[in-house]
Amino acid sequence: MEERPLQITRRPGLGNAGRRIRVRANFFEVLSMQETNILHYDVNITPVVPQRLNRKVFNCFVEQNQAALSGTKPVFDGKANMYASTGSLQLDADSFDVDIGEDDGAVTTRRPPRRFRIRLRRTRAIVLAELFQFLNGRADFTENCQMAIMAMDIIISHSISTKYPTVRRSFYTPQGSKHIFGGLEAWQGYYQSARPTRGRMMINVDLSASAFYESGQLIQVVAKILGLRSPDDLRRGFSPNDHHKVEDFVRRLRIKENHRTPQRKFKVEGLTQTPATHTTFDLADGGNTDVRTYFQNTHNKRLIFPFLPCVIVRRNSFIPIECCDIIPEQRYIRKLTGRQTDDMMTFARQNPNIRANKIQDGLNILDYRSNDYLRQFGIRISTDMTVVDARVLPTPTIQYHPSSRDHHVQPKDGVWNLRDKKLATGAILGSWAVLSFINENKLPDQAINVFLREFIDTCVQTGMDIPNKRPPICRENPIGNTEESLKKAWLKAGNVAKAQPQLIFCILPNTGQDLYGEIKRVGETVIGVATQCIQGVHTNRPKKQYCANVCLKINVKLGGMNSFLVPEHIPFVTEKPTILIGADVSHPGPDDDERPSFAAICGSMDARASRYAASIRVQERRYEIIADLANMVKELLKTFYQTCGRKPVRIVFYRDGISEGQFNSVLENEVKAIRAACQALEAGYKPTITFVVVQKRHHTRFFPMDRQNTDRSGNCLPGTVVDGNITHPFEFDFYLQSHAGLLGTSRPAHYHVLYDENGFNADSMQTLSYNLCYIYARCTRSVSLVPPVYYAHLVTNRARLHASGTPITFGVVKQELQKVMYFV
Repeated sequence: MEERPLQITRRPGLGNAGRRIRVRANFFEVLSMQETNILHYDVNITPVVPQRLNRKVFNCFVEQNQAALSGTKPVFDGKANMYASTGSLQLDADSFDVDIGEDDGAVTTRRPPRRFRIRLRRTRAIVLAELFQFLNGRADFTENCQMAIMAMDIIISHSISTKYPTVRRSFYTPQGSKHIFGGLEAWQGYYQSARPTRGRMMINVDLSASAFYESGQLIQVVAKILGLRSPDDLRRGFSPNDHHKVEDFVRRLRIKENHRTPQRKFKVEGLTQTPATHTTFDLADGGNTDVRTYFQNTHNKRLIFPFLPCVIVRRNSFIPIECCDIIPEQRYIRKLTGRQTDDMMTFARQNPNIRANKIQDGLNILDYRSNDYLRQFGIRISTDMTVVDARVLPTPTIQYHPSSRDHHVQPKDGVWNLRDKKLATGAILGSWAVLSFINENKLPDQAINVFLREFIDTCVQTGMDIPNKRPPICRENPIGNTEESLKKAWLKAGNVAKAQPQLIFCILPNTGQDLYGEIKRVGETVIGVATQCIQGVHTNRPKKQYCANVCLKINVKLGGMNSFLVPEHIPFVTEKPTILIGADVSHPGPDDDERPSFAAICGSMDARASRYAASIRVQERRYEIIADLANMVKELLKTFYQTCGRKPVRIVFYRDGISEGQFNSVLENEVKAIRAACQALEAGYKPTITFVVVQKRHHTRFFPMDRQNTDRSGNCLPGTVVDGNITHPFEFDFYLQSHAGLLGTSRPAHYHVLYDENGFNADSMQTLSYNLCYIYARCTRSVSLVPPVYYAHLVTNRARLHASGTPITFGVVKQELQKVMYFV
């Protein structure tokens, strides 16, 4: 008999734990919408042109064919879908010729077409009654529901997408844009999405940001790309490196001529290798000339920068850089540099008050009330942020070693420190070496010894045992053979201590990833020794707080335990043998065609849920389901048994990195894999399983309504939980803001319980998830995600560093490190 597919768990009721408050959420209620069906049409536009021109073609078609469309104004997604209100539209299938008139601003290497053909074919009526049934918890989510929500997304974005650059659900405006390094601008964007919630549809509106090319004179932007003060500094010409930088920036950029009227528009194909004075081409009369002479004779244009290369706009067609202007509204889609990323982060980071005000600015630009398309579909949207019921969960108590002066800690606002506290289980560090990649002139041995004294004192005060207080100091070249450098330090550590080396403490000259990555690859997959990297700048006047943070990392890398929760605050874990598992899959970047995806799971090893072991696999690129999950879970279950001598009878599996559209397939595949792992260990071994998806990539934000429920950063307090109003109509989900705010507006984690054999209610699941956020090993702050998921994320990031060679090969973490938290 075929197994029935697993059903997603329904909400067991709302939570009651904690202090009740109210907060604003960036959701805007859909006050009314039509109850009749929406018609869906397939749209085919020929010839094929970019999406923005598609929209212009469609709008011209609507204006020119109002009679055929019975006076209606359908909406279009810019690709292949049209939606219309049922009304009086009788169209089934037809084709129309469309003339878009004069220049539309499109840019190609050839003159763009002016006449188009649109073919329409009616596919279905979207039954809105099914959506209303779903919203009220009386029916499951059907294809009709999905189509209706997609249609709403197009209806609310159709008008705005004809006025502003649009990327998926966000549109961007130059108002308030800011220059960032290298010829780019940061633009403010506004995100909007139709969301089904309990009993009603809502529109989620949030801020977004994206980089755009700076418009205007190309010569000015070229100076900025090269970090120069003005174009005058270009008189020295281009070095080979300058040429590469500029060509990489301008390739595929849309430009227009500025030396004549009408201004023709082009897409840049590249840069000439020669300057304008030496770039030649054939004339129509059979002669030959260079670009500088041609522009002087034909356009009466004397070039100021004839010694710079020209842009190539098509074969044998060249334009001097100074005769080009960059067309506005072009999004920069390549990878940003570190400095540009920092600039973008600064621009996008808004404290809650400013973010709420800017969201309201976005509402004003969207102007839902005056939107004819919304009116046609009977949609009215509130312009007030939704006020939602929330609760602030009680703070758990953290336990340190009993000999500590302050061994039970109840943090305030999600933050505490290590003063007067000793680690729950301090590790012994006897065999180790210091490896400095900074030469003795810049960082003398004396400075390293001063740092080590402070660092060792802090570690000992915090509960570690360091019998070897004078480790050997080695020095190596940062661009030398890192593997050899680490092996030498490892041997020296072992020879001095006459014991197996436990740690290589590396001092790095900067934050560069190459050296750091190679240290981790060699330490973890070649030698099998823990490594701790710090930047040289921190050795100067060492701060106790910094030393304490490093101590936290080293302690768990050596098998120690930093802290744990008092048993009564995680009863689900302490009452019966329970393993917590976090899982994540990370994928290569969009420009990376070689690297695979990495899957990692991290599992707790005992009843204190503070120490974790990891299992990792390389898998097919962009494959979201964890392919070898059964064997990975089996590894962690074995480790749990070896550590505490008992088999888990309960499994809580927190899964990161999947979207709503993948819920069913991931649930079906991965719960089966967990069950298979248990069966493979022992026939009849059937621990109860709870499967929870954790999402951080969403646009839900909360804004406090009064000062007493606000932390120092202006955000909601740690422990703020929302499980009604804006959550799923009937499934078991909630938003939890578990961390103290630092900069900008905090993003809550969205927890969605897909499957539950453990009988959690809302309070027990929310409290467990929140309390766990206080025992993340790397810091003395509550964190924004449950630690098992955080650790899985760290492990997938670390796995990327374990790659080497061509073709790429991936090192396996050495056995001696697999049962300690080497990844912290």
